[in-house]
Amino acid sequence: MVLSSTMIGALLGLGTQMYSNALRKLPYMRHPWEHVLGMGLGVVFVNQLVKWDAQLQQDLDKMLEKAKAANERRYIGRRTLCIILLQLSFSPFSSKLYGITVL
Repeated sequence: MVLSSTMIGALLGLGTQMYSNALRKLPYMRHPWEHVLGMGLGVVFVNQLVKWDAQLQQDLDKMLEKAKAANERRYIGRRTLCIILLQLSFSPFSSKLYGITVL
């Protein structure tokens, strides 16, 4: 993955510099040091983009795990059992059915 992103970055930088020279109707390899600089900047840019994407994926996984845990706490837990028992105790039909006396 690192090698492919490095190559893509180098080609991006080289292509950008050559495109810039072509737009200005200059020779493609007018200043070779500009191409090396562009390739270096392209490599840094693409590698940072890959790192940022990996970090973003980890952050998203953490957020989804927190949301899942919050939903489980909200809907599955002791509160659900208490609500069911309260519904059974206050319902006139179910209290006779289950033998629960309501005071």
